[in-house]
Amino acid sequence: MKADKSFDHGPGGGQSKKAAASGWIGSALEYYDFFIYATAASLVFPQLFFPSADPAVAIIASLATYGVGYVARPIGAFVLGHLGDTHGRKNVLLVCMFMMGVSTMLVGVLPTYSQVGLLAPVLLVILRLVQGFAVAGEISGSSSLILEHAPFGRRGFFSSFALQGVQAGQIFAAAVFIPLARFMDHTAFMSWGWRVPFLLSALVVVAGYVIRRGVDETPAFTEEGSHGGIPRAPIPEAFRLSCDDMLRVVCMALMNVIPVVATVFGAVYAVQAAYGIGFAADVYLWIPVVGNVVAVFLIPFVGNLSDRIGRRPPIIIGSLLAGLVSFGYLYAISIHSIPLAMVLSVLMWGVFYQGYNAAFPSFYPELFQTRVRVTAMAVAQNVGTTITALLPALFATVAPPGAANIPMTVGAITLGITAIATIAAFTARETYRIQMHDLGHRDAVPLPKADYDRLRAEAFSKTSALV
Repeated sequence: MKADKSFDHGPGGGQSKKAAASGWIGSALEYYDFFIYATAASLVFPQLFFPSADPAVAIIASLATYGVGYVARPIGAFVLGHLGDTHGRKNVLLVCMFMMGVSTMLVGVLPTYSQVGLLAPVLLVILRLVQGFAVAGEISGSSSLILEHAPFGRRGFFSSFALQGVQAGQIFAAAVFIPLARFMDHTAFMSWGWRVPFLLSALVVVAGYVIRRGVDETPAFTEEGSHGGIPRAPIPEAFRLSCDDMLRVVCMALMNVIPVVATVFGAVYAVQAAYGIGFAADVYLWIPVVGNVVAVFLIPFVGNLSDRIGRRPPIIIGSLLAGLVSFGYLYAISIHSIPLAMVLSVLMWGVFYQGYNAAFPSFYPELFQTRVRVTAMAVAQNVGTTITALLPALFATVAPPGAANIPMTVGAITLGITAIATIAAFTARETYRIQMHDLGHRDAVPLPKADYDRLRAEAFSKTSALV
């Protein structure tokens, strides 16, 4: 049996823990940047950058700029995926961090429509494109970095920290807006208060660099380089080797519909006056915060579970249940019930969605060979999430202010999309018992369960200090 070289066998598995910590903190910082834009697009951008006599038009335009960031993601995936597979996982993550931090900070100093007219939304769109380009390499690079440092038998647990960081970043994004929206005078908040979270992104550039420069390049990538296995053109090779699995990842990535419903359309539906619900902005912001707090605690447990029973079961069960609960969540908003909306948000997003969210950071990269891992995952995942980026504007179009049966309309679309993700996961091969050097190979034979459990127990004893 060939040894798995993906784990630092030094005391306590130092690089495994360092890679997981880097992935967590880096993802938290980068997605803080990405999601403060989503929050502002729901709460303030319609009035500041897209004034219109028709509030519905302003809402749709603002949500469309949210989607623009996703339009840039496939382009970023091709470029940054290529960089990750040719120059290393660590280097691509540093590039992502710098681009995201600078572009987000610049949003905080943009003039508004009342100051410069159409130039304001044009500049906003440009910076959102840069954000989308940068974030395209974050999860694929971070997941690959952690996975390739993790011990065999604990890859699901360690890789889940990349997504735990994403959820924490969303908490930070909402938590920064809550005191501003709650305690500031509305005029001051709309004038300059909303800029504060964006300007704080200057800290992201410094913090991210300090954190990520201390992580070694992964053993798997280094080994590829040592025997000349680094591809010169990973993009065509990824399609040649794994086209069908890339399509599966595209479909599974459509699960991004759940955070779209919870944090983007849900916020618009609950807060914007045109819909007539009337949730206060600071009250509504607690809904995603509470859901994400639960998710932060749950994610490592689901990641660990996926090391015991496989990646597919949590994804399949979590996807279907999250889609079903979306009906109730939107209905709770429609009847003006903050407590019920809070409870169902926690179930939909904080619990059921995490079956998918905690397992995919290990499942996606495990489907692909080391030589094309970042490219294949980045391209496929970002194509899927780009499709879901069209959904906020679609929801606002098919369920505009004044429409009947908004929860049923949006909920039905959401459930249909989660069903597609479920089918894709069901048809994929299981990966959790395949060793690092065999990942992505169609003839790979999973390690016998008894041998896997023995190796997993050994890895668990070496890394138990992290838990």
